Amino acid sequence: MLDIQPKHLRLRELMQNRLFRIPDYQRNYSWGRKQRQELFEDIRQVYQKGDDRLHFMATLVGLRRGELKIGTDEHSVVEIVDGQQRITTLVVLLKAIANAMRPSTLEEAIKREIASMLVKDDEATLLLLQTNHDTSGHFTTYMRKGTHTASSAATTFADREILAAMEECEEFVAKWLRDGYDLGELVWLLKNRLSFVFHEVGDEKLVYTVFEVLNSRGLEVSWFDSLKSMLMANVFESTAENKIEIINEVHWEWAEIYRIVGLRLGLSDESMRVSATLRAPNRPYRPLSAEDAARVLNERSLHGPNAIVETTSWLKEVTSTLNTIEADRRISGVTSILQARMVAAAIYLRSDISAEQRNGLLRKWENVTFRVYGCYGEDARKRVGDYVSLAWDIAHALPAEDIVTRLTDIGMQFPIDRAIERLPETVCNTDWSTQLHYFFRRYEEHLSAQAGQKFNSEQWNRIWEKTNSDSIEHIRPQNEWSNSEDSRVHSLGNLMILPPGLNSKLQDKPVTEKAKAYRETGLLLANEIANFVAEMRIKSHWTLAAIEAREKSLLKWARQEWAD
Repeated sequence: MLDIQPKHLRLRELMQNRLFRIPDYQRNYSWGRKQRQELFEDIRQVYQKGDDRLHFMATLVGLRRGELKIGTDEHSVVEIVDGQQRITTLVVLLKAIANAMRPSTLEEAIKREIASMLVKDDEATLLLLQTNHDTSGHFTTYMRKGTHTASSAATTFADREILAAMEECEEFVAKWLRDGYDLGELVWLLKNRLSFVFHEVGDEKLVYTVFEVLNSRGLEVSWFDSLKSMLMANVFESTAENKIEIINEVHWEWAEIYRIVGLRLGLSDESMRVSATLRAPNRPYRPLSAEDAARVLNERSLHGPNAIVETTSWLKEVTSTLNTIEADRRISGVTSILQARMVAAAIYLRSDISAEQRNGLLRKWENVTFRVYGCYGEDARKRVGDYVSLAWDIAHALPAEDIVTRLTDIGMQFPIDRAIERLPETVCNTDWSTQLHYFFRRYEEHLSAQAGQKFNSEQWNRIWEKTNSDSIEHIRPQNEWSNSEDSRVHSLGNLMILPPGLNSKLQDKPVTEKAKAYRETGLLLANEIANFVAEMRIKSHWTLAAIEAREKSLLKWARQEWAD
């Protein structure tokens, strides 16, 4: 058995004469509000108990990367392999406390103490902790200047969470002060009452063995991170002459994988499950679980160094493909059902299919899949085997014409006529909100093609990024409906999509006033409503007759658009 000799250290001891680095081939900051609030609650409870006992916070695994002289002190440079989420949050919390210190002699001294701990006083102003994938510099700016932008302005999942951590740490500190507690006592508690079990090793090969041992002891480790550890362990155990080059290549691949998964929430598990399901040794009929996916991909890597590189490259390729699908608002809007998206990913991943063929297959996939999960409202339990087996077959070179046939077979169970019949009874602004955005985007594309105009995808991407209340417009306001009529208030004929912010400005105005604003949006579907108002000579309200006429027109178009 591996002889692991951990150190039990308080936070002040952990941070003493060490510089922590999170390498690019490790996961980006991904803690959410739930984990941060649990940490804050732990801190509150430790303070309220008021005893002298240490409070165990987490296990950390670090890899020694040498020594660095700063002034007359020597610091160990340590790469954090496990535990970076908690230590990053605590470092942010310390900075938030320093920001809140008032200009008194005592608090100024504590503020200087925190500053010297977090940013080392040398020519490069080295940080105690250097995070990874911080391309926007949010963490670095906060450590050095104490300022940050709003999390709502973030463009990636990783940026959003690190900015949210800053906001929530500042909120925690503000509440600590409102409750009448002292910030000096908070700093004392963090430094002297929070403890960690720290595994510091000097051989990178041992890092992954330690990681495996910790995982076997039931400590919380994601299967995605476990997979990386298993693949790296396989590299170090190989006897290849070019092992160093292989290690560097796998490190680079994982750095890119983590960069991509930092863009969107939930991408890591989905990419691992899709990667493994498409490469399963036998045709599966359901998506593999995260645990089974890690096992399948690890087993594929056991056939030598080239297999390790190929498995990692495949995971990166699938991760990149899923990110491309998610970034394409049209494709991502079809459904969030995993087995269906797996088919779209498999089509994208086929390098032997031409761009024209791929677009045709994706259009077929869109039409069938939107009928199944959009119009019919089926959940993830429906057509699982059909989609998963089809995705696996596509990944194993199923000819394009056979892909069309298989999709047609799925669609036959969900005929377009019955799908269209369901829509008038659908509460579109709530039960069908995501589908409504997709539906009207397709309609705008249709109107653009009819008019010979270029479709404005940028405007629709901005619309898609906002909440439903910011973009879904009731043409006839909800407060104008009587009890006998209100069954039609949320119907397809009374709803449309507007650019962000315009909905709230127009909500209670009569449709004759709204029509003027509709024409200025640049959206053809909005202009169509204004034309409806003029053609039907509507004087004030958007009438039931207008709603039914528009709905009939939309359903006629939809019947043709989503037919086979």
